[in-house]
Amino acid sequence: MAALGVPVVRRWIVGDDAEAIQAALSAALRIADLIIVTGGLGPTRDDLTRPAVADLLGLDLQPDPNIIDDLRERFRARGIPDLPTNNLSQAEVPRGAQVLANKLGSAPGLLMEHEGRSVTLLPGVPREMRGIFDDVLADVLRDRFEDRLVPLVHRTLYTTGIAESVLGERVDQVRAGLPEEVDLAFLPGLRGVSIRISIRSWADVSAKFLDEAQAVLDSVVAPYRIGMEKGDLVEAVADVLTNESYTLAVAESCTGGLIAKRITDFPGSSTYFRGGVVAYADQIKIELLGVDEAVLVENGAVSEVVAAGMARGVADLLNADVGVGITGIAGPEGGTPEKPVGTVWYAVSVKGAVRASHRVFSGDREAVRERASQAALRLLYQTLADGP
Repeated sequence: MAALGVPVVRRWIVGDDAEAIQAALSAALRIADLIIVTGGLGPTRDDLTRPAVADLLGLDLQPDPNIIDDLRERFRARGIPDLPTNNLSQAEVPRGAQVLANKLGSAPGLLMEHEGRSVTLLPGVPREMRGIFDDVLADVLRDRFEDRLVPLVHRTLYTTGIAESVLGERVDQVRAGLPEEVDLAFLPGLRGVSIRISIRSWADVSAKFLDEAQAVLDSVVAPYRIGMEKGDLVEAVADVLTNESYTLAVAESCTGGLIAKRITDFPGSSTYFRGGVVAYADQIKIELLGVDEAVLVENGAVSEVVAAGMARGVADLLNADVGVGITGIAGPEGGTPEKPVGTVWYAVSVKGAVRASHRVFSGDREAVRERASQAALRLLYQTLADGP
């Protein structure tokens, strides 16, 4: 909606209750020119949106023969010769409503006018809702509100390896230099913090202000920026590996194959990714990856020397130019005062030269593994970007 230029002023979430639906719609009609209601258009008894809205707006429900024919065809195509009686309710249309075709499901959308307000009903299934919006509703709204639509344009800067609070402090140092027309939002996640720059303006004007804002922000966040527009650290790594004609192998303990999964999720990774080893047991680190047993016993499995040995070892084992090793304590048990839960060591070996780092990550087991994989990928990217 924002990209279309329609500001959303309020949202309501209600259950399958006719009175609650009507109460929310009544409140919306008092403050908005356009109301979009999603969900409750199915064929079962708890799908109450259509009759509840029609009743509130004083509109009779009438069967639409075109929708009935379409439903029959849909069911015949699925090998069901007779249209189930329950689905006939999906063909009931409030008097005067515009039917919005649903190519992906059985419930069409509906658009009604009421005392100068537009009320739209869409199915709750996300892909059906998006399909109707993209195929039909967006154009209808552009035609109806053309003279009032000013798009809200975003640009997102993706960062990793810096806490939200620290990032906020750095941005505050340069905030006075930002164009007054833009707004900022900080969006934290397990893999990093995104800064969303927003401006409500037309494309030719918004691009100028977005460029100015990005230049100001880059003066303090550039070291933590991921070098790709999409904010995908794996894609940034892929670009460097491809440009340098390097191959990659990974050895994982605490992340259990998550780094390898993230790398292979990216299309085309077979051109540079040799493979990975989940070396969970110490014996595998020693026997398969060549980590020195005496060094492991002396320093512990979660240590710089073991992470470095894993990185070198997997690169040698799989004949790769670059190796990544990671070992840690994901929890919830296994921590000690010296090495608490969340302690992770990770290392990158490029043609035998090793760079290592460590962090103590907060959160549950899943969060530790996710953050650890991101930290290791960031070290990999930084090491490759810095060059030999």
